[in-house]
Amino acid sequence: MSNLKDLKVRINSVKSTQKITSAMKMVAAAKLRRAQEGAEAARPFASRMERMVAAVGDSIAGIDGAPKMLAGTGKEDTHLIVACTADRGLCGGFNSSIAREVRKMVINLKAEGKTVKILCIGRKGRDNLKRDYESNIIDTIEGIGKSSVEYTEATDVADRITAMFDEDDFDICTIVFNRFQSAMTQIPTAQQLIPFAAPEAEEEKNGETAPKATDEGPSPIFIFEPEEQDILSELLPRNIGVQIFQALLESAASEHGARMTSMDNATRNAGEMIDKLSIIYNRTRQAAITTELVEIVSGAEALK
Repeated sequence: MSNLKDLKVRINSVKSTQKITSAMKMVAAAKLRRAQEGAEAARPFASRMERMVAAVGDSIAGIDGAPKMLAGTGKEDTHLIVACTADRGLCGGFNSSIAREVRKMVINLKAEGKTVKILCIGRKGRDNLKRDYESNIIDTIEGIGKSSVEYTEATDVADRITAMFDEDDFDICTIVFNRFQSAMTQIPTAQQLIPFAAPEAEEEKNGETAPKATDEGPSPIFIFEPEEQDILSELLPRNIGVQIFQALLESAASEHGARMTSMDNATRNAGEMIDKLSIIYNRTRQAAITTELVEIVSGAEALK
């Protein structure tokens, strides 16, 4: 039977933990609202940016002299995976879901004989992946979005990736992040950044049928000023920054949502544990009182 003092110490310890998890839940809930608004506000701009680049890119598809970020290097030997995680834990399966998705990609690429490099955004991504793929991790970027995600942080990452591509350090770059759906649901998403991959039509994503061109009328002809190559040379690097910024915003909202849900579950579990321990404490205390009464009565009977 447990000692009363030990039970009381454990109950107080669980109560202290419950206060911490409850406070963390409230902080995450406050940050979630602002992060969710930022992610949802940036989605239309990122989507339109992709569609605009795709429209300009279609006009020079197959033409010599197309930008390298659009046409690619002509090979697919080296892949760069950008794993977007958090610097902190206590957020449920948020970090592990990204690590699991990256592991799956690395296994598939290595099975095809490809070379894989991993750039981790967030300390937890490195901690989860370094046991199996420490030699593949080229660097870890920490401290992004401490208070809120800034566009300059995204452009710094984009400039680094662009510089690596210009130096032929990789052929294909893919960013893996959690897309925010709700506080309880985050969707691991892999998006190719380099070379540019045309996005699906918004209507197709929503399950609707996009309007298609018919033979009833002539197709529109666009005249670009300056030339398409010059436009794309400016748009493609900027698009990478925009898409990374969107990924960071989605990841931040997902992190706060996952932490709020995780801390809510932890608070509930702590309450259940306190109830169970309190019942055990009361039963143990009652048993001790009963034992003392029996001893007193037995002693009084022995003196008669």
